[in-house]
Amino acid sequence: MTRGRLVVIMVTALVVLGVAVGYFVYVRAATDARIAGADGPASADRTEVLAAPHVVFRNSALGTDYGRLAAVSLSDPAGPRAVFDISCERSYATADAGVCVTAKRGVVQTYGVSMLGPELQQVSATELVGLPSRARMSTDGSLVATTTFVTGHSYAQASFSTETIIRRDGKSLGNLETWDVEVDGRPLQSVDRNFWGVTFASDDDTFYVTAASGGTTWLMKGSLSAKKLTALRTDAECPSLSPDETKVAYKKRLGNTTPGIWRIAVLDLATGQETLTSDLRSVDDQVEWLDDNTLLYGMPRSGADATTTDIWAVPADGTGEAKIFIEHGSSPAVVRL
Repeated sequence: MTRGRLVVIMVTALVVLGVAVGYFVYVRAATDARIAGADGPASADRTEVLAAPHVVFRNSALGTDYGRLAAVSLSDPAGPRAVFDISCERSYATADAGVCVTAKRGVVQTYGVSMLGPELQQVSATELVGLPSRARMSTDGSLVATTTFVTGHSYAQASFSTETIIRRDGKSLGNLETWDVEVDGRPLQSVDRNFWGVTFASDDDTFYVTAASGGTTWLMKGSLSAKKLTALRTDAECPSLSPDETKVAYKKRLGNTTPGIWRIAVLDLATGQETLTSDLRSVDDQVEWLDDNTLLYGMPRSGADATTTDIWAVPADGTGEAKIFIEHGSSPAVVRL
């Protein structure tokens, strides 16, 4: 290849790269302008909302507050929402603390996890590796779990890798991939192990989480003190423990090999009985319990409204029908006080 031809190829490559970057910046700017230009919902006083039982969530209403942490009264979820100063990709909260997975925008985005105080103000921040997926806290706020995609960007992909870390009072207890894992009485030692979607019990030791290897997923019961995970059953992802700790909700593939197709199921821990909810749509979320009988989860809108989501509610016993609980929201956390 002549030097002249090599120069032409290099110049062409640079032009193509420049066009690609320019298009990315244009699309991002256009999307941001559309989001910021819309009118958001009515605002409520922060202190007043936080003083009573409430729901904390990520605001997805188009407008200047898009992506920010928000809260509404539990007694009036369709009413005015209090909006806070921090923007989150994922969030969770208790009566005394909160966690917010943050994003620093740019051609290459970076992410972090911010710990929040009782007024949902940032008190500390730590960098995260990978694309954020899940975030959960224990009831007293001392334990925080985050899941990120180290490779890939969706559980629907055939190949992905996650990093799930539990922190106690801000100190990491290590990646769950380094813990002891047992399936049917035997160690699970495969190199393709992945873990995601932690939910904590009130004893600050027991938790539940998804484990996956070789195309199989398990609902795992874990112990922080023993650093051990034990499989309870297969085909269960993104668990969420009920307030009375008698049931675990999760998403199931139901033997469907199509990527990204899940139904919500609820497991009675005492009897082992599993019940599918009445919502026949595919739900890709870690559900939250509104109370011991009702589940909440985020669902994206379609078409031109795909940039926003709604929080839906459905009975946990398989009866009734799914209904919108909070418009323009995702990542709900119910704070009962």
